Amino acid sequence: MRIRVQALFFSLLFISNLHAQPTQRVTVSGYVRETGSLEALIGVNVYLPGTTTGTTTNTYGFYSLTLPAQDTLRLAYSFVGYETHERAIAFRKNQTVNVLLSPGQALTEVDVKAGRLTEKVSESAQMSTIDVPVSQIKKIPAFLGEKDVLKVLQLMPGVQKGSEGQTGIYVRGGGPDQNLIILDDAVVYNANHLFGFFSVFNGDAIKSVELIKGGFPARYGGRLSSVIDLNMKDGNREKLHGEGGIGLIASRLMLEGPLTKNKKASFLVSGRRTYLDVVAAPLVRQQSGGTLTAGYYFYDLNAKANYDFSPTNKLYLSGYFGRDRFYANDNSLNANTGLSWGNATGTLRWNHLFNQKLFSNLSLIFSDYKFQISSVEKGTQDEQTYSLYYDSGIRDVSLKYDMDYYPTPRHSVRMGIQGTYHRFTPSAVVLQNALINQSVNNVDNINVLESGLYAEDTWRPSSRWRVNGGLRLSYFQQKDAGYFRPEPRLSAAFTLKPDLSVKASYAMMNQYVHLLSNTGIGLPTDLWVPTTDRVKPQQSQQVAAGIAKDFSTGSAFVRGLTLTVEGYYKTMSNIINYKEGASFLLINDPTAANSVRWEDNVTAGRGWSYGAEFLLQKKAGRFSGWAGYTLSWTQWQFAELNSGQPYYPRYDRRHDISLVGIYELNKKITLSAVWVYGTGNALTVPVSRFETYRPSNTLVYGSTPAIIQQFFQNARTNDDYGMQKNSFRAEAYHRFDFGIQFHKKKKHHERTWEFSAYNLYNRRNPFFYRLESVAATATEPARTALFRYSVFPIVPAVSYTIKF
Repeated sequence: MRIRVQALFFSLLFISNLHAQPTQRVTVSGYVRETGSLEALIGVNVYLPGTTTGTTTNTYGFYSLTLPAQDTLRLAYSFVGYETHERAIAFRKNQTVNVLLSPGQALTEVDVKAGRLTEKVSESAQMSTIDVPVSQIKKIPAFLGEKDVLKVLQLMPGVQKGSEGQTGIYVRGGGPDQNLIILDDAVVYNANHLFGFFSVFNGDAIKSVELIKGGFPARYGGRLSSVIDLNMKDGNREKLHGEGGIGLIASRLMLEGPLTKNKKASFLVSGRRTYLDVVAAPLVRQQSGGTLTAGYYFYDLNAKANYDFSPTNKLYLSGYFGRDRFYANDNSLNANTGLSWGNATGTLRWNHLFNQKLFSNLSLIFSDYKFQISSVEKGTQDEQTYSLYYDSGIRDVSLKYDMDYYPTPRHSVRMGIQGTYHRFTPSAVVLQNALINQSVNNVDNINVLESGLYAEDTWRPSSRWRVNGGLRLSYFQQKDAGYFRPEPRLSAAFTLKPDLSVKASYAMMNQYVHLLSNTGIGLPTDLWVPTTDRVKPQQSQQVAAGIAKDFSTGSAFVRGLTLTVEGYYKTMSNIINYKEGASFLLINDPTAANSVRWEDNVTAGRGWSYGAEFLLQKKAGRFSGWAGYTLSWTQWQFAELNSGQPYYPRYDRRHDISLVGIYELNKKITLSAVWVYGTGNALTVPVSRFETYRPSNTLVYGSTPAIIQQFFQNARTNDDYGMQKNSFRAEAYHRFDFGIQFHKKKKHHERTWEFSAYNLYNRRNPFFYRLESVAATATEPARTALFRYSVFPIVPAVSYTIKF
């Protein structure tokens, strides 16, 4: 095994140096940062004007280019939302060139023709990747005025949204557990606030967001369907800066600034809290006559600090902590109930620059997710005290080492290794009642080890070809069960003509952790469990092909547009689901719960998804936004569900359309609008209703009318769901959101008022369906009908933001 890995690394390094043979080559490297804050910029395009030779900055703003020596070298630096910068340098020896980019739109015709806003989508080997500037996210109208990264990603092709208003993400037929969500290298297992209506990511603290749906680079692993990679801001090194906001349900505050006078260190702290509990508690108390106290709140905190020990050594420390809590105390029953869940992450990273071509990063990562339920009913002397405690969670400790190697402009090599120690607590129930004495079910913690080793190379064999090839070796160990899986990856782009290319990709992914859900809407009661000797790893294989087009000429509206059209086919094996009627809760028979394993409640199956996606996007300019369309089919098949026949999962959606527009009317007013349409969800709903009876008397011939009437009064109504799973298709979903922002800049601060409306034309979109009895009228007899229930009508919102 070790010999194979070493051979792989040395082969990649050998191939990388095949083109590095000229006698005199010179390397220029450095960091690209933002003017005014010294914030490192990710993905800046560094290139030779008029050519396709160039590179991009990595996660820490570092770049490196090795070229033939010459008297003068002219480099251009461009990035979305920043002015293009060009610099001429004497190029006879290795040197370091650090560059500052100034925020500002390159809107004039001269600026746009002179440079590129970012790396052209047609020139990148990577496909099925979408990034949205955070500045653009903050301008899009949002539910209750809360800007949400995940809800913006729901508007992208290939991404299906969950239920009305929720942040659930279903990518190319995959479930919510098949998304790898990472914040500064740390995995976030539950990204939801307010039972899924908001995500845990505060836009004030986020620097970049990238969504990868296919053609995954080898550096990512552990999930089947997508990677959502988020990076926090480093903090302003120049001066103290702040931003705060007040909305209908929450307020937030962010502070950042230098830690030292020499600009070598900075910090960032960002917090947010809802005040639903403060508003709702008096109303609940009033409605209950003072006997009931109930409330809900969430909060989150982001913090980051960094220090440059030298030009070659930098240290970053970042963390996130968030919690949701619901509580209810009933004084009349002497009972209280609590529900809470939350995440905690921490990342310590050390950057080391060995030389101008070799960059490394060592990360120590911590992630912890917990979910808890408590219910206590205190009895009197003649009554029994009842208490229930439920606890589940997952805790990770990871060590990760990555290296970036830039031998020539034709090669960009990445390699690394990561080990993660998982500790799962599938469930822990304590049920106390004098009638059964005391039952304690403490399921033993499950400790497992997951590791990965990867190498990848972005190769430019010619001016027309771009290739990203790599291999990831993953290993998982749980007691006596061990799984070793190779994961090949390949993406390629061929340029047909300037600004137009065709692309194709293949990726194999393995997933060793699973999410069990008996709600289907991503509530925190969903349970994370590991691969075991009885539950095999999930695996997917995905192929994709398409075209990519950049529009760099034409009118001001057309310039800056990018067009991607992709088709994909994905298979998934060993996906798991609950058996019919099964649940993660072990309280129906707590005295026997110790003999029940969660593996007994699940069944394994397979799935497949295929479709086509269209995206026309503009990231910068006076008018920006995108138009997306998805045509897709998804099916699952389990031997113990739906009589073993394939069925459409809940979030299979045939057609999905999203239109997003942002228009800078002037420096003081910004208009934004969103329209979405989607085929209805596939649901299992009752198809009929029948009655059963539990007689207290036996009906015999000659029974009195009173006995007959009593027999039929003991009827119990039952719903019949039919034989087919998810055979009912809900009504189509669509809505229109609108927002307007009013900006005003003063000498020391800038303030923004935003007024928005969610579901402006008051569409009653379906949330769930149920059968109900309809009483007889003068013209119609009594009947049973299927009723549709909606959640959100038009929802207006107002918020106030101040920057200082």
